[in-house]
Amino acid sequence: MTQRRQVIEKPILKIEIPGIKPLRSGKVRDIFDLGDSLLLVASDRVSAFDVVLPNGIPGKGRLLTQISVFWFKIMKEIIPNHLISADVKDFPAVCQPARDILEGRSMLVKKAKPMPVECIVRGYLSGSGWKEYKKSGTVCGIKLPEGLIESAKLPEPIFTPSTKAEEGHDINITFEETKRIIGNEMAERLKGLSLEIYKKAQALAEKKGIIVADSKFEFGTLYDDGRLILIDEVLTPDSSRFWDAKTYEPGRSQDSYDKQIIRDYLLTLDWDQQAPGPTLPDEVIEKAAARYREIMDILVS
Repeated sequence: MTQRRQVIEKPILKIEIPGIKPLRSGKVRDIFDLGDSLLLVASDRVSAFDVVLPNGIPGKGRLLTQISVFWFKIMKEIIPNHLISADVKDFPAVCQPARDILEGRSMLVKKAKPMPVECIVRGYLSGSGWKEYKKSGTVCGIKLPEGLIESAKLPEPIFTPSTKAEEGHDINITFEETKRIIGNEMAERLKGLSLEIYKKAQALAEKKGIIVADSKFEFGTLYDDGRLILIDEVLTPDSSRFWDAKTYEPGRSQDSYDKQIIRDYLLTLDWDQQAPGPTLPDEVIEKAAARYREIMDILVS
């Protein structure tokens, strides 16, 4: 009888660099101000239903970082990005005492002013898009053909932006609302870039047997010259919905290469989805970690 493998690696939940306080701590990433640049560090924290859970997924931060670095390099052909280096030896001296923690899970990046909207592209009908379509036949105000089923491939990918929320869920908005927030010219530019990035990623992923159902992109402008660049993370399991093309079957929800395993487990509990969240059992953590590792191995190979 085979015994279940135990989680050996300890997740990194708190990022500490001696002498530097985080500029901002998100659900997963901590941001440190290094003067001329920023340091983005991906922890192993995991959130569900907007609550950060007590225990994380070992190695998750390193996987997310390596996937982002992979895509940043590819998408440079479309738009510059904020990445300076993901190699700790290139980081300022103040970072070196924490190199063991930073190794593989951090990026030295350019400072930029983030756009106040998140740029989402959907190639398939799933998640909040599917919920809206069932009610109104639209997604973010975009009228779609009648008779589509869950997880259906859309005739063409659509741009469905949202507002950013410091806490809670982001709110889907129409393209007209986006124009009012950032202006017509910038809205059109972000739409075009987002669709181009998505289509390039989709084409590459399909060759590896992966469907990119949808993805979220973030852009910002450099403080020194105002150039528009791609920032934050890009095409990771936390910002995208990846499906296995072999098991894809329209008409139902699909298994995603992300933390869906954790959400499914939490839905079996008597939990009100408010903080504090419940501690995850090792078995659930192992399964989630395996999904993250699997998608990285497929995409980055």
